[in-house]
Amino acid sequence: MFRLFTQHPRSVNESYLEHMGVASSFGGRLLLAGLACMVHALFPFLCVKTGSNAIRALHHDMVTHRQRKAPPLPEAAVYLGDAI
Repeated sequence: MFRLFTQHPRSVNESYLEHMGVASSFGGRLLLAGLACMVHALFPFLCVKTGSNAIRALHHDMVTHRQRKAPPLPEAAVYLGDAI
């Protein structure tokens, strides 16, 4: 059961709490962008580019420029030099 909460965060080299923070940040930004789109639907002269700008920024942050932690080294990893 615990694995359900840790498998995906581990796949992106994050702890459960780190992943919760990152995902919550993206989710909050999506909610705000969605609200701006709803305002735009009612008042087309407001929030004209807010939704599309938010999508571009989220794609940039989530896909193309996301800073991921390096995977941890195995505990038994030992550098043996350039031995042949």
